[in-house]
Amino acid sequence: MTIRKQFVVALSLLGLVGLPLGCAHDKPHEYGVRHPAVEDRDPEARGLEGKDVIAASDQMAQDLLALPELNESRQQWTIVVDRVDNHTERNHFDLNIFLDRLRSNLSRYGHGRVALIENRARFRDIQSREVEGGGGGGGGGDEFGQSGASHGGNAAPGPAGIQPDYGLYAKITELPNRGYSYFYCEFALSSLKTREVVWSRGYEVKTTR
Repeated sequence: MTIRKQFVVALSLLGLVGLPLGCAHDKPHEYGVRHPAVEDRDPEARGLEGKDVIAASDQMAQDLLALPELNESRQQWTIVVDRVDNHTERNHFDLNIFLDRLRSNLSRYGHGRVALIENRARFRDIQSREVEGGGGGGGGGDEFGQSGASHGGNAAPGPAGIQPDYGLYAKITELPNRGYSYFYCEFALSSLKTREVVWSRGYEVKTTR
């Protein structure tokens, strides 16, 4: 075989080898199409998205755990997570997902500095169903004065548990316009003993309607 023929064969082999690779890059992977990255914004979506949940909860966790008062404290801060006060046009969505992810971040990165305490109404509910002789006999509501249903009938209340020092809550407000909506998501941490707001931060986003 001459050198010229060898060169032609080599080029042909390279073409055959490279063809499948080129096709693989030309078409997105099926999994990537059906399961896009959660950080990506859907160009056709309206309002708040998963990207906003991730960005807001990451930003809030980082800011809260960087507080000098928290890091200089000799004791853990005991925090109960309340709920999101929804003031948006799409108020049928459960925006507590913002606080749910923030709580997970605090649990993951705040170990040793933050102790998360269960909401009292949920704690009493679990107690009434799972603890022998325990129960949420008195209802009594949660740490924020919200009444809770009694799940334990006439059973004697179980142990009260740890009383949290702080309550974490959020409010999301929407300012709609003709084609866009401005969302302001405020996160706050209040002392349950003095009513002082010890930390408050905002997350802002503007989206199409």
